[in-house]
Amino acid sequence: MIKNIVFDVGEVLLGYRWKEMLMEDHGLPEERAEKIGRTVFSNQLWADFDMGTLNMCDVIQGIGKEFPEYQEDLTWFIEHADLMPVKRPEVWKFLPKLREKEYKIYLLSNYSQELFEIHTKGADFLNYIDGKVVSYEIKIAKPDERIYRCLFDRYGLRPEECIFLDDRKENVEAAEKLGMKSIQIMSEEQLIDILKTYE
Repeated sequence: MIKNIVFDVGEVLLGYRWKEMLMEDHGLPEERAEKIGRTVFSNQLWADFDMGTLNMCDVIQGIGKEFPEYQEDLTWFIEHADLMPVKRPEVWKFLPKLREKEYKIYLLSNYSQELFEIHTKGADFLNYIDGKVVSYEIKIAKPDERIYRCLFDRYGLRPEECIFLDDRKENVEAAEKLGMKSIQIMSEEQLIDILKTYE
């Protein structure tokens, strides 16, 4: 029996417009925007940023040294992180309904402290959560099983009573190995359809 709904944040409760911001707000051609996005998000420095072992300045300097041809654009991209998130109010409106149905709601997300605070500023879904574990807090990131176990231990959750919603296949698979029902979220529309079944 599902008692707890565990959400990732990025591309689940929030959308991202990283390519659009580079093209529409910064004026880059699509090919260069895509290269910069791949460069940033696949870099170990970004993973360390999510785990709270590096700050924003460290990431800008480190990636700039590796890819000096992108230094100016990368700096702009990271310094304008507030332009990246896309609100999903049609998703958020389900959270108070889920609480009324007595589901507990948790966040389990890979995020740096700086970006988590910027991206969730004014996001009313935070008003309906019963707890959260974010990678920067414990210096561990998904799909490492320890971050899932931290969630279980911190809030006394049984994995088999949780459903986990995340956009990344490896994170979903790790959760399933620990006994959580898990679904890979591919679109906002799919997520809404899933949440309707728990109303």
